[in-house]
Amino acid sequence: MLGICALAASAQCALALEKLSYNMAWLPQGSSVGVIVAQQLGYFKSADLEVNIVRGYGGNRTANEVDQGQFDIGYVDPVSVMLNRANGGHIRLIGAINTRWPAGICFDTKRYNPKTPADLKGLLLGGGSGSVVHNVLPVWLERNGLPKNNVRLMRMDPAVVDASLIEGKIDLAECWRASNRVVTQKQANDAGVKLGWIEYSDFGLDAYGSGFAVSDETIKKRPDALRKFLKASYQGYDYALANPEKAADLIVRAFPTTDRNVALNQIKDINDLIIDAQVKDKGLGFLREDRMLKTVQFIDSAFNLNGKIKAQDVYSDALLKP
Repeated sequence: MLGICALAASAQCALALEKLSYNMAWLPQGSSVGVIVAQQLGYFKSADLEVNIVRGYGGNRTANEVDQGQFDIGYVDPVSVMLNRANGGHIRLIGAINTRWPAGICFDTKRYNPKTPADLKGLLLGGGSGSVVHNVLPVWLERNGLPKNNVRLMRMDPAVVDASLIEGKIDLAECWRASNRVVTQKQANDAGVKLGWIEYSDFGLDAYGSGFAVSDETIKKRPDALRKFLKASYQGYDYALANPEKAADLIVRAFPTTDRNVALNQIKDINDLIIDAQVKDKGLGFLREDRMLKTVQFIDSAFNLNGKIKAQDVYSDALLKP
C-alpha cells in the first residue's frame, strides 16, 4: 500500500513541475553552461521546474521568437532586444551573462599584428550578412577618433567567414568569446595559423553582451517561475565557476556531439565574462544602470534609433530578487 502511495505521490510531483522553454540562440556552448548544469544536476527540478533547452539560430531570431511566445526565455544580446522593441516587440533582459561586450576582431598574426584600432587601417573585415559588426564597427572606430571607413567591410555567408580568415581570403573577422572564438582558434591551430585579436571592450566599448531575455507578458504572468529559473541557472553558473572541467562533462552528457575541449574553453571564457567586479556583492546576473545606459546609447548610435528605445525599456533587475 505504501509503495502505491509513494508511486502516486511521485506521479503527482512530476505533474506539478512547471514547464519553461529556453532558447540558447545557437548550438550548445559555454554561454549557456549555467542552464545546462542546472538541468543536469537537478537544480530546476528542485525548484519545481521542467526546463526544455533547445538550440537557436542567432540572437535576432531568438529575440523575435521569445517575443512571439515560441519560447519563454532566450539567450539574447542587447542589440536584438532594442531592435525587437524598435519594431514593436516587448522583450527585455532580466539577468546578465556577458557583463562585458564579448566580441573582438580576430586576425592571423603571421600576416598582421595590430595592437590598436588605428592599426586596422585599410584591412578587410568579413562579417555575416546579418551580423551586427556592420553597424557596430564603424561607430566603434569613430569613438576611437578614426574614420568610420578605416576598416573595409564585406558582407558574407556566415558559414564561410571563419574559414575565409584562416585561408587568408579576408584580413579580419569578428569573433566572440564563449562562442565562435574557441572554434576558430581550434581551426586555426589545425591549419598552422596563429590567431590574435583586439577586444572592443579594451578600446571604449563599455556595454553588456547577452543575457536572459523574456517578454513583458511572461514577466507579468509568470514572475515566480522566472525567479526560480534565474536562481537555479545562476547556481549552475556558480557551479561552472568552481568546477569548469565537470561542467564541460555535463554539457557533453546533455549534448553528446559537443567537442569537450571547445566547451571547456568556452566555459573558461564565460567564467570571466559573467563576473562584474564592481557589483560582485549583488550576485551573478545583476544589470548595472550605468553600463546599461552606455549600452543603449552605443546601440542607439550604431543603428540610428534616434532615442526611440530607453534604457528602462531594455532591462529589469526585479526578478533577481527573492
